[in-house]
Amino acid sequence: MSELRDLIEYVSKALVDMPENVEVNEIIGEQTTVVELKVDKSDLGKVIGKQGRTARALRTILNAASTKLKKRSVLEIIE
Repeated sequence: MSELRDLIEYVSKALVDMPENVEVNEIIGEQTTVVELKVDKSDLGKVIGKQGRTARALRTILNAASTKLKKRSVLEIIE
């Protein structure tokens, strides 16, 4: 398991009402790593936030961690 995947999983589980339904997949490409976040339908709003603020914050955290690891990564929230 990677640090980026663990980071997103940890933060997401803290945000939602049903942490047992949080799924994080990592797709490692040649240049970019895609981190897919899947949560319960009822928790989707909590992960996205008002006007996407929470999602933007999650992406910022991911970018900061990726930069430290000298990687590129993208967060995709799957409905």
